[in-house]
Amino acid sequence: MNIRIDQQGQSKVAVIESTEIVINGVQDALDLMATVNYTDECSKLVLHKSSITEDFFDLSTKLAGEILQKYVNYQVKLAIIGDFSGYTSKSLKDFIYECNNGTQVFFLQDESTALQTLHALN
Repeated sequence: MNIRIDQQGQSKVAVIESTEIVINGVQDALDLMATVNYTDECSKLVLHKSSITEDFFDLSTKLAGEILQKYVNYQVKLAIIGDFSGYTSKSLKDFIYECNNGTQVFFLQDESTALQTLHALN
């Protein structure tokens, strides 16, 4: 795993790059958040969809809710990037829609859009 910091003015976003799954469960998500916050003093993250276990995208596992609740509680902003069009679950599509209309978690197509979105937040 590699953590690259993108900085615009005072805003810092950690871009997590990995060829492996980084988040398999809640503890992995907390560890990632703590690592980025401790080493880079950063509370905004971009994570590729491929770095998250597929169970996250099956809402019946409740993994997404548990992980994202931790990020919201610790005021960490997260953008998950990738192609989400292959998912057919209406619940997941609604979940993504609601997240994208909030200010904490975003499901976006690419890194440049994610960086633009996160840098615009306080």
